[in-house]
Amino acid sequence: MIGLIILCTFIGIIIIAFASIIQNKLVDSIILFMGVGLGSVVLFTIFKAPDVALTEAVIGTGVSSLIFLMALKHLKATK
Repeated sequence: MIGLIILCTFIGIIIIAFASIIQNKLVDSIILFMGVGLGSVVLFTIFKAPDVALTEAVIGTGVSSLIFLMALKHLKATK
């Protein structure tokens, strides 16, 4: 059962990563990038690594996505 959850999560991460690459709008790509990070958090939690999962949630998903969105806002302001 747990193997099926891991497999589905892994396949979901791959699909979301591919969708993030082919998006035309950068905001959509950043939001999908956050989904990849959250999928990683799920996998780290399943593999009983809560410290890595928390770090990925805060830094990998939260802070880096916020920096990307702020940079995108700054780029739109300069055009």
